[in-house]
Amino acid sequence: QVHLVESGGGLVQSGGSLRLSCAASGSISSINVMGWYRQAPGKQRELAALIVSDGLTNYVDSVKGRFTISRDSVKKMVYLEMNSLKPEDTAVYYCYAVITTDQEMAVPSAYWGQGTQVTVSS
Repeated sequence: QVHLVESGGGLVQSGGSLRLSCAASGSISSINVMGWYRQAPGKQRELAALIVSDGLTNYVDSVKGRFTISRDSVKKMVYLEMNSLKPEDTAVYYCYAVITTDQEMAVPSAYWGQGTQVTVSS
């Protein structure tokens, strides 16, 4: 069983910063992709940032230049440094990963964390 657990959310003023963390645990053979989705009230969930196994990253246009995704392969963790936060960044942020388990005949599968609330006040 694979679990993703997020931490680091909270309340911050506009222009401030937060650092989100996500730890993957369980019977993991390899982590192909890790990323952060976010969902604001009344809106669809969107992909905010993504990092693949070779370290390449992608960001939704609205966070480019402000957010930085990184990973620690040894600790099996992914981070999201969020700077210059805006009220429109307010959302529940979900850790996402594509992981291959150590089970025989396993294939890459998607996993989700429980979400962590980020609130940016004006």
